[in-house]
Amino acid sequence: MGSAVKLRTDYLPADLRRLARVTTDVNQSRRLLSLAAVVDGMSRADAARIGGMDRQTLRDWVHRFNAAGPEGLKDVWHAGPEPRLSAAQKVGLAEIVETGPDPAVDGVVRWRRVDLQRVIKGKRDFPCTLT
Repeated sequence: MGSAVKLRTDYLPADLRRLARVTTDVNQSRRLLSLAAVVDGMSRADAARIGGMDRQTLRDWVHRFNAAGPEGLKDVWHAGPEPRLSAAQKVGLAEIVETGPDPAVDGVVRWRRVDLQRVIKGKRDFPCTLT
C-alpha cells in the first residue's frame, strides 16, 4: 500500500479554515476544509468525505495545493477550441439554413449536416464566403 502524499506545511489548519470562510468559491472552500482536517490529523478518507469527494480526488487536490497554494484549489475553466467559422461566416450559414436548399442546385429538399459541410467547403455559391 502506498503512502499518503505529504501536504505542504506553510499553512496551519486555522489558516486554511480562515481562507475557506472568506473565499467566494464554494468548491475551493470545501477543498480547504478537507485539507484543514488532514492537517489536524484526520484520516484522508474522513477528510475527503468532509469535502464530498473520495480519497483519490483529495490526493489530486493535495498535489494542486502543494504546487499552487490555495489558488490551486479553484476550478479552472477553459474557453474551449477556437470556432472554425468567423461571425460573418456564421451569419452567412444561418441565412443559407433559413432559406433552405434549392433542389435544382443542391440536389436535396432539406439540409442535412453533410450537405451543410459541403456548403462550408465551398462547393456551392452563397452570399458570404465561408472558406
